[in-house]
Amino acid sequence: RSMLRKLFQTFRPKTPPPLPDPDAELALGALLVRVAKADRDYQLEEISLIDRILARLYQHDAIEAAKVRATCEKLHAAAPDTDTFGKLIRETTGLEERLAALDALWEVVLADGAQKEGELKIVEDARKAMGLSFADSQAARERVLQRL
Repeated sequence: RSMLRKLFQTFRPKTPPPLPDPDAELALGALLVRVAKADRDYQLEEISLIDRILARLYQHDAIEAAKVRATCEKLHAAAPDTDTFGKLIRETTGLEERLAALDALWEVVLADGAQKEGELKIVEDARKAMGLSFADSQAARERVLQRL
């Protein structure tokens, strides 16, 4: 944990208020933002989808969810690699929460109907870092497709 904290500290500029130490929620939010921004095209639909996912998973109202997402955007920008976020989720959550995180990532990937190389790589890196199998990922993808 302290190694992670040091890592984040090195990414932080000195003047703005410090970013919170990422917990599983912020790590997942940062990954969702990363997937949404992978195609360089971060759209309102994706932003509101991320807000809805955070609200659903962590019982936020719309305003809280938007605040969390804004913090996640900063964490993504201060960007340790995807593995760091994935490992943090693995180390601080149970299997069920990690599977929900994988579902959420697929939800953002599949939202625009296209699966782009960059997005898939992020999901794949996150999946490995979270200690989940390829089969878990395929199952998550299927669940999301069924809901869409």
